[in-house]
Amino acid sequence: MKIALLGYGRMGQTIEKIAVDRGHEVVLRVDKDDTDYDITKADVAIDFSIPDAAFNNISNCFNNKVPVVSGTTGWLDKYDEAVELCKEKKGAFIYASNFSLGVNIFFELNKNLAKMMSQLKQYKVSMEEIHHTKKLDAPSGTAITLAEGIIENHEKYTEWKLNDGSNNNLSIVAKRIDDVPGTHTVSYESDVDTLMIQHTAHSRQGFALGAVIAAEWLKEDKTGVFTMNDVLNIG
Repeated sequence: MKIALLGYGRMGQTIEKIAVDRGHEVVLRVDKDDTDYDITKADVAIDFSIPDAAFNNISNCFNNKVPVVSGTTGWLDKYDEAVELCKEKKGAFIYASNFSLGVNIFFELNKNLAKMMSQLKQYKVSMEEIHHTKKLDAPSGTAITLAEGIIENHEKYTEWKLNDGSNNNLSIVAKRIDDVPGTHTVSYESDVDTLMIQHTAHSRQGFALGAVIAAEWLKEDKTGVFTMNDVLNIG
């Protein structure tokens, strides 16, 4: 499989190593300032670029009938527009806030726990996410996905807020610490006890492996908009 890497920072470089180890060829490496490139060289594209570049990168793939997997966060105000373009061009697209296989299991666990805890009014939910200092957006896309999973399945919460748990807000605390790949914690706290679930990434390898597995799955003559639940056959 011939892969285009849209974004060639630390994540792109990690993806390249894993892709090559799995027998694929990286035919295109697009850095953040590159705009003139031939995406048609690739069988599939993997986008881990920057928020300002993501939508244009993804649109370019749709316009040239190249399946695209995107893990860039911070551009989702244009997500619906990307979905419409994908459908119009009969493209193939997977977006995930986190491609780690473990995190996607964690997403489903989080939803199911929220359903169970919804009737227990004595518990208050809060979230914390910790990432490296070079992460540009806060809260993380993974934290937002977790928050949305809780809001969809819990009676009390109507929206999430950064550092604000007042009223019916679900509070997300975002911390930036050197060399932390990503830790996400969901806590249910009452006067008598605390129930907590947590995912801790030890390196970028898990994110990168999941993105390559998603690209392998998407390349197989797929058309439409998919999620990691489709790739993993869960949920």
